[in-house]
Amino acid sequence: MSSSQAYNGYYPTQPIAMPQKQQQQHYYPYPQVPYSVSPPEVSDSGTSGGPSYDPTATASSYAASASDYEGTTSTSSVDLLEFMHDRLQNAYQPMQMDQSLVQQTQASGEMNAKTRQLMELQALAAQRFAAMQAQFTEGLKTAKEVERDLAWTQKKVTQLNNRAAKKYAKEYARAQERYPAPMEA
Repeated sequence: MSSSQAYNGYYPTQPIAMPQKQQQQHYYPYPQVPYSVSPPEVSDSGTSGGPSYDPTATASSYAASASDYEGTTSTSSVDLLEFMHDRLQNAYQPMQMDQSLVQQTQASGEMNAKTRQLMELQALAAQRFAAMQAQFTEGLKTAKEVERDLAWTQKKVTQLNNRAAKKYAKEYARAQERYPAPMEA
């Protein structure tokens, strides 16, 4: 769209396929620990018994810091990449994958061979069909020629019979009695 055209509220674009969001299991940015930690309590200086819930108290006295939730075991000593590598190595079974690759390769090879065989058979069938079509066309031409030749021959025989019947009427009648014409069906 050029800058000289006015925006009419519609851009002619195709919809974009967006990936689906996966459900997140962790709702808080804090690391999950196997135990719970209570927020620290404010010292009792100047109060009698129990923690102070004075609204004028600073927010830092009530809020827990990230170090409070880490506990005694530190995750900084665990290398995430090494951990994931070890997990994947334990889950990965090369023998099953190799067998699957072999089966897939064999199936692919068989399918390719069958595809080539089908293509060869299709080409052979197309050649045979073209040859048969040419022979059929030639046969039709030959049949029409034979039909024309038979019609011409029949016409000539009929003309000769008519001439013979006129010129030799007695002999023709005797021959007809002796050798009758076949009945046409």
